[in-house]
Amino acid sequence: MEQHFALLEVERTTRSTYENLATTHILPLIGKVKLAALSSQVFDSFYAELRRCRTHCNRRKAIEHWKRTSHGCDHRCRPHVCKPLAQSTIRQIHVVLSGALRRAVRWQWLARNPIEHAEPPRQPPAKPQPPTSEEAARILNASWDDPDWAVLIWLTMVTGSRRGELCALRWHDVDLVREVLRVERSVAQLGSETWEKDTKTRQHRRIALDPESVTLLTAHRARCMELAAALGTELALDAYVFSGSGDGSTHLKPKTITRRYSRLVQQLGIQTTFHKLRHYSATELIASGVDVRTVAGRLGHGGGGATTLRVYAAWVSEADQRASSGLLDRLPRRPTGDPGVVGPDELFARSPYERAAMDLRAQILDGTIEAGSPLPTVLDLSERYGIAVGTANRAVGLLKEWGLVDARRGARAIVLGRDEADPPASVITRDEGGDARQTDLVEISESCPPAVQVVAQATAQLPDGLLELVLRRRGADVNRVVTAPVPLNAESLRKLLLDGITRSGGSDEEIGQYELELRQVGASDALLTFVASA
Repeated sequence: MEQHFALLEVERTTRSTYENLATTHILPLIGKVKLAALSSQVFDSFYAELRRCRTHCNRRKAIEHWKRTSHGCDHRCRPHVCKPLAQSTIRQIHVVLSGALRRAVRWQWLARNPIEHAEPPRQPPAKPQPPTSEEAARILNASWDDPDWAVLIWLTMVTGSRRGELCALRWHDVDLVREVLRVERSVAQLGSETWEKDTKTRQHRRIALDPESVTLLTAHRARCMELAAALGTELALDAYVFSGSGDGSTHLKPKTITRRYSRLVQQLGIQTTFHKLRHYSATELIASGVDVRTVAGRLGHGGGGATTLRVYAAWVSEADQRASSGLLDRLPRRPTGDPGVVGPDELFARSPYERAAMDLRAQILDGTIEAGSPLPTVLDLSERYGIAVGTANRAVGLLKEWGLVDARRGARAIVLGRDEADPPASVITRDEGGDARQTDLVEISESCPPAVQVVAQATAQLPDGLLELVLRRRGADVNRVVTAPVPLNAESLRKLLLDGITRSGGSDEEIGQYELELRQVGASDALLTFVASA
């Protein structure tokens, strides 16, 4: 093992991990076994012992003292309880042993590799546990006491960068004009020593920034320049974006970020780690419909997205969602007049042509596209919504089925008049003080079942156009879809809630555990929350 580590070409942090595994687990248990005596049975027994107790106890009763020096025992000194070593750690030990024994075979110390027929533990399933949207908001809000620290957390959430990559970020890597962030290096730390190195997968990537991130980084740079000027110096072009010095000449230490973040979430009562902000970024991107290869590029995953799918797709069922949407987009629609045909007010937008049709419907209903005027051509619709020409044709066909346009072969579709359109209904809601207020989009009266509550949040005025329905259970998002404006009465909302529960694998009996939020597409605050008891 010692000669293998001396020749092993890996990162210093990786070498330190391997040496620690060898010192803690490999050498104490099988370090004295001669090479010729190694067999599959030796390794199977070795792995079984690791699964039994991570401290390799001899099955005798013992006391685990809270410190090794002389002390008076109290409640912190407890009887030893065997705990298995983590499955992923045992697999890592298997990797270390396999590499050393392959080298022994090359050196002709062994005629064959005795570990080839051993049974290491299976690869544990990836279980990313990112903070929920509510927890992420609480973490970000609590960090604004220090704007520079808040920018670091914000950038981690939106880019999914590793902590070492953020530590190594310099201002010449940030293009605020083109709104692009370059990730080309990372900072590693071993003990108190730090150094710059290549990224984990040796990939240099460019990450597009949203306007809000550009605004925050611009303000952050201005604060850094003001601090440097106050100290009588200037902020260099190659200064670090996140630095502990006034002139930006030194980078932050990765472990410093970890410790500060741990204190923050502990004060908030949230069980999470800084690295899980990276999981949060990935799962939110996939859940919003971003393709896996793009997510893999932003995160710096190798294998063309294979790692991304293995780690995250099981959590959001992204592949299954795309398979069902792709199949639905190719199936012919049921004929008009069929009693089971879904109307525009109840349609869930799961296909690109349906989303385009519902957006056009909203523009027709609010008068943006006037009655009697021609609908944009399918080429214009294709470019506007980023869909194929055939998909745009299907959207126009859906508008025709709803009676909104007159579409004929060889001619542009004409928007029909909506004289028969129903006038807007009204809503009566009560605020926390019990005062009633009325708006003009929802009809909720005392005739509603007493088990139904409709609570106005943020505003009772719902926007025109598409809405996002978010199904929540015990404070966590379960499912979300985009839909056209829906009839907001108690019966329709209850039907939508039950439909969302069924789609998410729940049952009608669990309706009291769910709530349905209506949001404007792209917004985080709910416009309306619907709750129904069983």
